[in-house]
Amino acid sequence: MCPTEMAYRKHALGGATGFGLLIALYDTLAGDLRRAAEAECANNIELRCREVNHALLVIAHLQDWIDKGPGGVLAQQLTAFYASLRRRMIEAQAKRSPEMLEEQMAKVLEIRAIWQGIESRKEAPKSEVPAWAQKQDYPGGAHSMYELSASRWSA
Repeated sequence: MCPTEMAYRKHALGGATGFGLLIALYDTLAGDLRRAAEAECANNIELRCREVNHALLVIAHLQDWIDKGPGGVLAQQLTAFYASLRRRMIEAQAKRSPEMLEEQMAKVLEIRAIWQGIESRKEAPKSEVPAWAQKQDYPGGAHSMYELSASRWSA
């Protein structure tokens, strides 16, 4: 990240709300995954590893925000999502697959859009979680976003 971009982010986060910080972390995570995929395409293994390692650090920060107590269904779904994301990122590295990294980036951006919709209240409260999160093999299961946003979480 260049110094100008760092200064911009620092200024932008100055008055950020909890949701703003959460969205900024999702932006950072998506950027890490994009750069990792680009590095893999360029056969730059050192850069790919650095970007994936940073993405794993961001995921750890996001997971630390989950309210482990009465977080309910949302906490369970986010915990499952982050575990799956880590697993798929490691698998993408082992397979040297930029496509797998890009797939995970798309999922991160989809969840980011949901958080942004909740923050701005422009999203209808009964929208469903993404289709990929409704699959039976996804540990989080399917619930309405209203139910998820009503759950307690910390930021």
